[in-house]
Amino acid sequence: MTLYPKLITDALSTVRYPGNGKPVTEEMLEDDLRIDGMKVSFTLKFPKMPDPFMKSVVKAAETAIHTHVSPDVEVTVNTSSVRPAPQKQAPLLPGVKNIVGVSSGKGGVGKSTVAANLAVALAQEGYRVGLLDADIFGPSVPKMFGIEDEQLYIHDVDGRPLIIPVERYGVKVLSIGFVVDRDKAVLWRGSMASNALKQFVTDADWGELDYFLIDMPPGTSDIHLTLVQTLAMTGVVVVTTPQEVALADARKGIAMFMDEKVNVPILGLVENMAYFTPAAHPDERYYIFGKEGGVKLAESLGVKLLAQIPLVGTIAETGDAGEPAALDPTTLTGHAFAHLAHEVIAAVDERNNTLPPTKKVEIH
Repeated sequence: MTLYPKLITDALSTVRYPGNGKPVTEEMLEDDLRIDGMKVSFTLKFPKMPDPFMKSVVKAAETAIHTHVSPDVEVTVNTSSVRPAPQKQAPLLPGVKNIVGVSSGKGGVGKSTVAANLAVALAQEGYRVGLLDADIFGPSVPKMFGIEDEQLYIHDVDGRPLIIPVERYGVKVLSIGFVVDRDKAVLWRGSMASNALKQFVTDADWGELDYFLIDMPPGTSDIHLTLVQTLAMTGVVVVTTPQEVALADARKGIAMFMDEKVNVPILGLVENMAYFTPAAHPDERYYIFGKEGGVKLAESLGVKLLAQIPLVGTIAETGDAGEPAALDPTTLTGHAFAHLAHEVIAAVDERNNTLPPTKKVEIH
């Protein structure tokens, strides 16, 4: 028996695609029909992949040729798609267990000091910690870690050139402060800042981390949207002082994360500069900026008060010297930051046990 194309196409014309009821020869048969003796091969193009009718249509095509042409024909049916199956994107930061933002409603409340000391305190507890200084226009983390003059290097990881974070006190650190002139203002448009920040997330070798902390800019901005659209954040720690003006701004910042379009869990509130304690009289407390404003705000919003950090002169001195106060947990501030670390660990564990994983924000 001699095979020729019309024999095959006539047989295939009896097979209909269930999705539209049309013969497969009308829209699905590609122009690659091949005949070699009693061997036949061709391709059927399906509307999508995976297609629920694929197996049945392929089987029907084979049966039609065996029925209408000859049972001795060896049939090979290849498949393709008009719309290929979407490729699954590799997750960002696959080795990172928890991504925690440190935010504040306004500047000047000690957010970066809290972020730096929290990172060190977590590392002191034996956790693997990374800290991204996302405060693009006021990067202060390199100063606090005493690494202002460090150079960034790149190495190859599985064929990709990745930035190597600077490691100090057991914390992996990246900051825009490493790549700009520290004596000049960063005059960037929002898109430039967002792209630079994305690069520090996607093109850096963060490796395996238990906690990836992000020191966010104060207020609400494009940077915040970039972060929640780029990363599925575990939650946010919000820093405030007891002052009424700081509390009002903290309330707005919390509202942004709790908005249904953003929906990033609030792990808790940190009241920084809660009271002043003289170094010579550690048992005395002076409420310079008001008393327990952060406590009342946490109660009114139904969020946890994670810690009250005292105002002690040495906290600024150690920060300026590049030696965070959390390095010495026996001091008043060191103990406060150790307590904060324990509370954050507990809050993250509770969040992970009671809530589904956070999704990246889709804002159109």
